[in-house]
Amino acid sequence: MLILASQSPRRRDLLMREGVAFEVVVRPTDEVCDASMAPEALCALNASAKAEAVAAEYPDHVVIGADTLVFIDGMPLCKPEDMDDARRMLRTLSGRTHCVCTAVAVCMPGGERRDFAEKSYVTFLEMSDADIDRYLSTVHVLDKAGAYAMQEHSELIVASVEGDVDNVIGLPVTRLLEVLGQ
Repeated sequence: MLILASQSPRRRDLLMREGVAFEVVVRPTDEVCDASMAPEALCALNASAKAEAVAAEYPDHVVIGADTLVFIDGMPLCKPEDMDDARRMLRTLSGRTHCVCTAVAVCMPGGERRDFAEKSYVTFLEMSDADIDRYLSTVHVLDKAGAYAMQEHSELIVASVEGDVDNVIGLPVTRLLEVLGQ
């Protein structure tokens, strides 16, 4: 059986879209947001913690943990603390290109690991404070890295994406399915 160690409805939707059968099991972990770490390393640390917490209870199952963060100028933009923090993040991203990194930790039965990280690059539209407020009144962002959701009204904020859009949403499904097929 495949277990997704994530409470993200976006990750569940992406797997269901591909017809993957899985169960969701989540255990509490602390998400690290350390600006001194490289994007892949930081995301991998968080993804591994999620996967390992569940794999310890389900050693005979395939367990997938994932973590997605937004990075600009090498600095991580984690989940905003409040709406003022969300506004600050969106102002920082306005008119600029940033990196979205998702690390995926796959714990296989018998202790084998198949981990990877994927990066995509998102360019935002130039946004006024009114544009930002309109977006924030439309989309709930407090549980989203970088204070935005690619899958919800991205036309209000995103000019272009280079790379896997699913990665920006939170799970590079095509690459995950390749890894699981190995």
